[in-house]
Amino acid sequence: MTRPLPADERRRLLQGAGAAALSAAVTSAFATTPPAAVTGGAGSGKRVLRVLFGGAETTLDPARVSDLYSRTITAHIFESLYGYDHLARPAKLKPNTAAAMPEVSADFRVWTIRVARGIFFADDPAFKGQRRELQARDYIYAIQRTVDPANISPLEKDILELGILGLQEARDAAVKAKGRFDYDRPIAGLRALDSHTLQVTVDKPRPRLLYQLADASVLGGTAREVVEHYGEAIAEHPVGTGPFRLKSWRRSSRIVLERNPGFREMFYEGEPGPDDAEGRALLARFKGRRLPMVDEVEVSIVEEFQPQWLTFLKRDVDALAGTTGQLPSQFNNEAAPGNKLAPRLARQGVQMYRSLAPDAAFTYFNMKDPTIGGMAPAQVALRRAISLAYNVEEEIRNIRRSQAIIGQGLLLPHTTGYSPQFKSEMGDYDPARARALLDLYGFADRDGDGWRERPDGSRLELEMATEPEQIYRAYNEQWQKAMKAVGIRIRFKTQQWPENLKGADAGTLMMWMLGTSASSPDGLDAMGRLYGPLAGNGNFSRFQLDAFDKLYNQMQALPDGPERERLFNDAQRIAVAYMPYKTHAHRIFTDLTHAWVIGFRRPLFWNEWWHTVDIDNDLRAKAKAS
Repeated sequence: MTRPLPADERRRLLQGAGAAALSAAVTSAFATTPPAAVTGGAGSGKRVLRVLFGGAETTLDPARVSDLYSRTITAHIFESLYGYDHLARPAKLKPNTAAAMPEVSADFRVWTIRVARGIFFADDPAFKGQRRELQARDYIYAIQRTVDPANISPLEKDILELGILGLQEARDAAVKAKGRFDYDRPIAGLRALDSHTLQVTVDKPRPRLLYQLADASVLGGTAREVVEHYGEAIAEHPVGTGPFRLKSWRRSSRIVLERNPGFREMFYEGEPGPDDAEGRALLARFKGRRLPMVDEVEVSIVEEFQPQWLTFLKRDVDALAGTTGQLPSQFNNEAAPGNKLAPRLARQGVQMYRSLAPDAAFTYFNMKDPTIGGMAPAQVALRRAISLAYNVEEEIRNIRRSQAIIGQGLLLPHTTGYSPQFKSEMGDYDPARARALLDLYGFADRDGDGWRERPDGSRLELEMATEPEQIYRAYNEQWQKAMKAVGIRIRFKTQQWPENLKGADAGTLMMWMLGTSASSPDGLDAMGRLYGPLAGNGNFSRFQLDAFDKLYNQMQALPDGPERERLFNDAQRIAVAYMPYKTHAHRIFTDLTHAWVIGFRRPLFWNEWWHTVDIDNDLRAKAKAS
């Protein structure tokens, strides 16, 4: 599945840390300040984990989630059939609410999954006093809701793209029925063989379908009677089988989750690699502990960087950590000069973790735009020249505070197909070559005013979408400087994020800088940005090329292995040759936790981690008293 690019998530990518040209050796060996002493859980009283979000949530209805912050909340309330081993690196899937790994047909089209018995939804008035067991039908219902036109789900295209037999027809029938989806209509590719056996049948081989079934934030088991009980208020009543349930919610301000008293017996476990000292230490400390280890999680919404940093320094939150609230890059020099934890923080017992993120910041060029788009040689040369003229290394150093690496292609770190050794023109800064390309294809300064015209003599001017926040001014200045150096005019159209998003969806923006993060270990998710049928969804550039679509479909059907890796390389080179996207950087995250937070480990492709950490109340009390 190509993860939809949630507005707040993409915004966070641009506002987060940045990139310096680190070698692969340095990248693979980020310094981590180990947990001070893996001894926590001390002290009496309620254990409360306090975290912050860098942006506001939008909804707690999984079918309508469109931002990273909401996804993080729902991932701790709802549960997917499969999940990721929290300690394993590389990432490894394991059964979650499923009783075992699936039975899969030889052609990867029929997936049979047995749901474990004895898993119950959190108590809720919708169940009329009865305990409600999780069943196969609850996953069918969750999938149906994503394609119900009434929900206007941002996941609809991605779920339909899976090719589940009969699902598109069910959606089409709902549209004809003026938006009334028939949840009782049989769907050939979604069947409950019995109360606890789910069978999913797809139209073509899908060797990695399991990745889609491992996203708790959007495809967690959902009880139909709860949705029908609350109607349009369902977003305020998320009821799942997960370790936490919603206690209180003050929109865009504060969210409190509490331990789900009906959560089944789940114990801390994992399979860290033999060379993974941090993971093995965590396993030794926590193995066998019942989850969740904390009683409550308090989430505060703090959107500005300065207050985020001050809130952590004042110990009003326990961590600047995870995909929703890591250390803002603006304070990296203060918190970690030279990428080492500042002595004053070390003396306080603060713990630091650094890691290369499975994400990318990039600029897309609208292939349908008459100025920048098209497949004619001159248009391709223009996009390649723009890419060569832009100095990503300077952006990383000056704006991103050296907290990223230069991007060489569309694939993301930690995903299949990505290689630290891959080098391409996309990562080059070469204004001389850019000027030569423009000269060769007729983009010349005909009137001597210092600015180039198009080959037909008409005005050449780029328009980049941007936003009013201060950090975007720095990016704008970087672009202005780069384009001026090669004689290309560029202007900036400033709008609020939602307006730019509407323009991107409608195809009216010429250029926009944004980002994405991986939702699974499969590199094909990132390649979806070039896949023709996804034009206008994950494929914002609206790039369409039959040769690429053929490669994409081949990669979709092949199991992981050398042949698929070779196709990834071919696909990357198509992306570089036509340049519908200019990848800038892959971020380096710096996470900070106070001494009393024990057990943190940044997730790679998943959002749930709050249930895997503990709080030492004694350490917290001592720190507060000092």
